[in-house]
Amino acid sequence: MNDVAEPQLRSAAEAILIVADEPVTTSAIAEALGLDERAAEELLDDLAAEYRGETPGSRPHGFLLRRAAGGWRFASVPEHADLVEQFVIGGATARLSQAALETLAVVAYRQPVTRGRVAMIRGVNVDGVMRTLHARGLIEEAGAETSGAILYRTTGEFLEYLGINSLDELPPLAPYLPRVEALGEIVEQAEETAVRRNP
Repeated sequence: MNDVAEPQLRSAAEAILIVADEPVTTSAIAEALGLDERAAEELLDDLAAEYRGETPGSRPHGFLLRRAAGGWRFASVPEHADLVEQFVIGGATARLSQAALETLAVVAYRQPVTRGRVAMIRGVNVDGVMRTLHARGLIEEAGAETSGAILYRTTGEFLEYLGINSLDELPPLAPYLPRVEALGEIVEQAEETAVRRNP
């Protein structure tokens, strides 16, 4: 166990988190500070509570410490999102297009998935959109099928973009899907269309 005083440990954890360009795992913080993982987890939970203004004598901050992509990362608080976006991008939009969001959703729920399969599900050519998502670091290659078609999956940056810790936190699709019988018909129609396009 590290014998450094508690305030010094908190300060050291903040110093590591502030310079990290990706989420830092609890185990990495524990190793850096000479703590066991349970102590490091408690320290990070305490810091997160302090920034939220939940500890005596603290106030809510304009930033928070949150779990993201399997680690911990500083982020601005959601209530200032519009201000932060305006400041960072000077009023220009950095949001993904509707086509990009739909394509990203298909990859997220069907991964690993080929570009051709995504195109079949969406019913449109997705080459340009897939290149954009790849360039923005939201998807990455995940091997290939035996046919040679490249498989794609989402990245840790995708998890950060959504503000979730793992893919398990994606909302279930079931409430938005048609009944089973209709779904079978949709799949059959899509496959028939694909065969007609590629005889």
